[in-house]
Amino acid sequence: MPDLSRDDVAHLASLARIDLEPQELDRLVGELDQVLGAVAQVQEAPIEDVEPMSHPMPLVNVTRPDEVRPSLTPEQALAGAPLAEEQRFSVPRILDEE
Repeated sequence: MPDLSRDDVAHLASLARIDLEPQELDRLVGELDQVLGAVAQVQEAPIEDVEPMSHPMPLVNVTRPDEVRPSLTPEQALAGAPLAEEQRFSVPRILDEE
């Protein structure tokens, strides 16, 4: 792959709607060139016999099945609440409506 130019990086930045200063463009030319070199190196790996996977380690579902069990009534759950409204905890507003 040919080396990236400053114009290439500026074009990519405009596509991503990122406003970069000239010194940032100069710095990113080298950094993005290194990233693309690393990607090209990974793409050369022999993967013909590698089975696709979603995760490098086998995952086991450790959640329990959902089952209906007895629980608190709304009145019991709200018994210790300083303020409740319509069977819900009422908390002070911390954000404006704007």
